[in-house]
Amino acid sequence: MAMIHPTALVEPGALIGANVELGPYVVIFGNVTLGPNCRIHAGAVIGDLPQDLGFQPADTFVRIGADCVIREHVTVHRGTKPGTSTEIGRDCYLMANSHVGHNVRLGNKVILANNALLGGYVEVGDGAFISGNVVIHQFVRIGRLAMLSGGCGIGQDVPPFCTTKGIQRNRIAGVNTIGMRRAGMAPADRQQVQRAFRILYQSNLNVGQALERMRAEFPDGPGAEVAKFVAASHRGICSLRPSEPLAEPLPATGLSTTSPIGVGEMSSEETSSDQL
Repeated sequence: MAMIHPTALVEPGALIGANVELGPYVVIFGNVTLGPNCRIHAGAVIGDLPQDLGFQPADTFVRIGADCVIREHVTVHRGTKPGTSTEIGRDCYLMANSHVGHNVRLGNKVILANNALLGGYVEVGDGAFISGNVVIHQFVRIGRLAMLSGGCGIGQDVPPFCTTKGIQRNRIAGVNTIGMRRAGMAPADRQQVQRAFRILYQSNLNVGQALERMRAEFPDGPGAEVAKFVAASHRGICSLRPSEPLAEPLPATGLSTTSPIGVGEMSSEETSSDQL
C-alpha cells in the first residue's frame, strides 16, 4: 500500500506502485508511472511540462522503475514529442535539487548527486555516477559505469567506464577502476577496459583508426562495448587533452572518424530543444 502525505498532490491517471512513499508537498502529474518501493521526498515534482519552447500540448510521460529514491525538490519533466517519455530505471538515487530534463533516459542504479542538471534527451548508462553541480548538455550520452567529477560541464559523450576532471569542461581523467571493481567486473574485463582506453586516448590514433583497432582486438566484452559506444556518437567524445577556458563558448562538435577526437559538427536538431 502506498503511503502518501496529506499535502502531496497526485493527479488522476498517475500509476503509483506498491509501497511507494510520497513526502510532504510532492507533486505527481497524471502522466507518471512510479514503480514499487519508490520513495519521493518533500517538494519533488514529477511529470510537469517539458522546458522546451517548441512543446505543443500532447500525451507524453514519465516512467520510473522500482526502488528509486528521489530526494527533496528534484524535478523530472515529461517527454516533449507526442507519445514520448522520460525514463528512469530501477534502483536509481536522485539527490536534492537535481533535474532530469525531457526525454532523458537513465539506466539502472544511476546516481545523480545534488544539483546535477541533465538537459533534454541525455542518456546515462547503468551504474553511472553524476557528481554534484555537474551540467550535461542536451543529447549527450554517458556510458555505463562512468563517473563524472563535481562541477564539470559535459557537452560531448563520455565513454563507458571513464572518469572526468572536476570543474572542467569535456575532459576525461582516466578509467573508473574503483567503480568497475565495486560493480563486480572480472579482472580480465577490467584489463580489457584499460587496453581499450589506451587505444582510444593514448595511442595517437584518430577516432576511426582507434575504432578499427578496438574492433580487431575486442570482438566482444567491455572493449567492444566501448567501441560500439564511440561509433554511435553524434556529438563527439570528451578528450584527454586540457579544455579551453570555461569563459569561452562551447564548441559545436560532433564525431568525425577521420579527425582527432571530438572534432566535427553539431546536429541541427539540437538547436530546437531546451538546453541547460
